[in-house]
Amino acid sequence: MFNLSPLSVPENITFDQGMEITQTLLNKIEEKQLFEAEIEKVIAELVKTQNGARGFFVTYLTDPRPCCDQPTATIIDGLRTSPKIVSELLVKNVAMSAAMAVYHGRQNNLEMEQSSQRVSQRSADLIQQLNLPILRSLVQQLFDSATTGEGTYQEFLERWGYDLEQRAAIVKVLEPLLGSNCE
Repeated sequence: MFNLSPLSVPENITFDQGMEITQTLLNKIEEKQLFEAEIEKVIAELVKTQNGARGFFVTYLTDPRPCCDQPTATIIDGLRTSPKIVSELLVKNVAMSAAMAVYHGRQNNLEMEQSSQRVSQRSADLIQQLNLPILRSLVQQLFDSATTGEGTYQEFLERWGYDLEQRAAIVKVLEPLLGSNCE
């Protein structure tokens, strides 16, 4: 049974609203209550703003459901509608989660380490599937900053205080993406 009342995304969405709407969206997707066109439209509306996109990614990338490991063409198409916002957030997500996996591993927190690894892998998979022109450039810039200690993303890496082992984890997750079809 399809739900005829569409999910609505407020124009001035907050981060919390973005998370809430994404959770509802994922529930409806799992229950097969939405048409593909509606799924794409809601995602496109979410990712057109920084708050909506951040709320979408924090919810989608951390959701335990296996369906989030294999995004549909509809989800990818919705994300493609805001290449700049989506690309910047995905590149940072892949890096931050790789670095956090190292941190959680040091703390012997296996559950959080695995969760961070899942977020990093999901982010990397989305980067490859999106195939956006801006992505290869951002991946290369972050890779360069993580390997040289200089460049566009240096301030980002310093702000989060990533050490050499964490930067090595970032390099390791980005390296395969440099050879992918992100052009």
